[in-house]
This record gives sequence, structure tokens and C-alpha cells, in this order.
Amino acid sequence: MKTKKEFRYFSIFNHEEEQDYLREQHKKGWKFVKVSGICMYHFEECEPEDVVYQLDFNQDEANKEEYLKMFADCGWEYMQEYVGYSYFRKPVNEMKEEEEIFCDDSSRLEMLTRVYKGRLLPLLVIFSACLMPQFVLNLANGHVFLSLLMGSIMLVYVAVFAHCAIHYYRKKNNAK
Repeated sequence: MKTKKEFRYFSIFNHEEEQDYLREQHKKGWKFVKVSGICMYHFEECEPEDVVYQLDFNQDEANKEEYLKMFADCGWEYMQEYVGYSYFRKPVNEMKEEEEIFCDDSSRLEMLTRVYKGRLLPLLVIFSACLMPQFVLNLANGHVFLSLLMGSIMLVYVAVFAHCAIHYYRKKNNAK
């Protein structure tokens, strides 16, 4: 059986694009097997089929068994957990109509809020507690190279925060 690997990056709020990517790969005859490492997607060759992929962000380990059973009872196949996201799939021919694991805007917004709190806020803490003080100390001590390095890393963080915050607030406003 043929396999392939592809590197693809999706930000923490691009789960819909990731779902579409996995669905298109399956339509082309490449069934998603897993994602590993840093954004490395593994596929196996298969018969082309229209399969819907859905992602949910749920870090509640205490009720994991019930959580997975609920999706299995609705016909969703659990694939894996990756950085807090649970991956599910279901062939279109097994659906009564268009199905999603989130049936309304408020439940989609709840998931985005979990992502925001579970991923973005910890990054903000790291930024505030580690990077900012190092930048200020290096700048004050005249370490130009280290100041530039820390400043560059901080710019990347600011860009990530801005991208994610804009995406989150757009979704939040659309859900109202």
C-alpha cells in the first residue's frame, strides 16, 4: 500500500481549512492516517471517496471515554488526538443530510473559546513572563545581537497573537 507524507501548517484557528484539506485528500484517493511531529500529515492510498473530517478542541481528559462514545454513537470514527484537537471522520454516504459535529454558531464559538483559552492564553503568559523581560535585560545591558534576536521572536509572537485574536473576534461577531 502506498503512503505519503505532507507538511501543512494550519494555525490554531484554521481547523475548518484543515478539515477541508483532509476531505480533499480523501476525494483524491489519500486517506488520512495521522498527523505527527510538527504538522506532518500521513496518508494511505485508498479508493477516492467523499469523507467529511471534523475537528474538536477538547482537553477534558476526565470524561474522554464518554466524549468518544458520544461521537461513535453518532457514526463518527475517532482518528487521533493532536495538540488538543480530536480528529473524526465520517463517509458522506453514511450521513442522512449534511452533518457537522457543531450544529450551530454558539457551539462553534464555544470550541473557539476553548482554543483561545487553551492555546493562546498560555502563549501570552510565556511571552509576558519569559520573552519580554529577556528583551528588556538584553537591551539594557547593551547586547545588541541578543536584543535583535529577542525582538524578532517577540514580533513573531505579536503577529501570531494578532492573527489569532482577529480570527477569534471575527468568528465571535459572526456568531452573534
